[in-house]
Amino acid sequence: MLTTHPFDDDKLREECGVFGIAGSESAAAVTALGLHALQHRGQEAAGIVTFDGQDFHARRAMGHVAGNFDSEDVIRTLGGSNAVGHVRYSTTGASALRNVQPLFADLSSGGFAIAHNGNISNAIALRRALVRRGSIFQSTSDTEVIIHLVATSNYRTLLDRFIDALKQVEGAYSLICMTSEGMIACRDPLGVRPLVMGKLGDAWLFASETVAFDVVGADFVRSVEPGEMVIVQNGDVRSIHPFAPASRRPCIFEHVYFSRPDSIVDGTSVYSVRKAIGAELAMESPVEADFVIPVPDSGTPAAIGFAQASGIPFELGIIRSHYVGRTFIQPGDQVRHLGVKLKHNANRALVEGKRIVLIDDSIVRGTTSLKIVQMMRDAGASEVHMRIASPPTRHSCFYGVDTPERSKLLAARHNVEEMQAFIHADSLAFLSIDGLYRAVGEANRNMTTPQYCDACFTGDYPTPLTDFDEQAADDQFALLAERVN
Repeated sequence: MLTTHPFDDDKLREECGVFGIAGSESAAAVTALGLHALQHRGQEAAGIVTFDGQDFHARRAMGHVAGNFDSEDVIRTLGGSNAVGHVRYSTTGASALRNVQPLFADLSSGGFAIAHNGNISNAIALRRALVRRGSIFQSTSDTEVIIHLVATSNYRTLLDRFIDALKQVEGAYSLICMTSEGMIACRDPLGVRPLVMGKLGDAWLFASETVAFDVVGADFVRSVEPGEMVIVQNGDVRSIHPFAPASRRPCIFEHVYFSRPDSIVDGTSVYSVRKAIGAELAMESPVEADFVIPVPDSGTPAAIGFAQASGIPFELGIIRSHYVGRTFIQPGDQVRHLGVKLKHNANRALVEGKRIVLIDDSIVRGTTSLKIVQMMRDAGASEVHMRIASPPTRHSCFYGVDTPERSKLLAARHNVEEMQAFIHADSLAFLSIDGLYRAVGEANRNMTTPQYCDACFTGDYPTPLTDFDEQAADDQFALLAERVN
């Protein structure tokens, strides 16, 4: 199948996006707009659950937010002033409607809807224990484990049961939960996945990124702190920190690729960081070239920073079409190869006879870089150099990012010289880990207490990986979707 993103097939996939609003008569419509802004975080499925004071209403669908939640008739069925929404790219659980979030359950305390961005790294162990105690699961999503832990907790209040449940899980989570009593938003003690809060009139909002607030006209208030739980009830907001203090480790790849460049992540402009990444890359790995060319669209801010720091002109040497349908055709190999040019095409008049330096955010399997370099050579470029705006991706992620098994990561199997030969570039260089830290405002990476989760680059995982022994982590990650739960 030819997707809209032939080059993006070789990218790390964004985890998921969450959105919630409490206290708005247009809750469902606002949530749909917010999910539109977060669509880049998950294009597989979307869902919204609302509460009207008496009943919960839900709609979940495979595919994009547009086409599923842009109808007045659909929004009218989602009544209520509180809503929670989710866009999904599956990292655990199969691609099926039963796994589309927000998940909903009728507990003894009433309805409970939950939207989750992240990954529970001990979900298999917890699920097996719950099943032995009699729990019956309806999905293959790790998120459902949290619901069962809440349902089986011996604590009296729902809040205490929720806290009890989260104290048993490992990994990364940003959660928005909606009950008949109100809304709860929380972030794991390390703050691996992002979560922000905002205000729209008298309504309180939560989202994975600030760009969702921009789209709906809300004001960004602040980030939800790692380990913080924010409770909204009847318009009142309170904050608690029920978990043991821990050194924060937000995902550094949010700044490299996942978040939209117009978002603010943990108080920092993503666009500014990506330009700073490009500048660091230019200083660390200079090259003589006629033009700096971004690999669209994720490489653009870093390419601007590289061009400004190096003095080499920035040009659009690859033109991206935005008008290819999600599934254009199911072609044979020859047509599939031609289909790449439906989405991206070389600007031959610009690059012919020129020395160019391509800027991309990362190399995963390497197949994308190989195609791009070849495209530039076919267009007549005399030299093709490649600069990568992150360190080599050598390790799989277990915190909500869909990563190939480690044996399929190019940097896990080859050094930089071998990678250069594989993609047929005249030169190849990656940003150093310290350069990445400088770009996000740190002097360097603190080796004893890293300031970010950078496990995909360093292999330094900040939490236990109960469900994954060394062999599974290195060789069996592709089987996780079949094994989990």
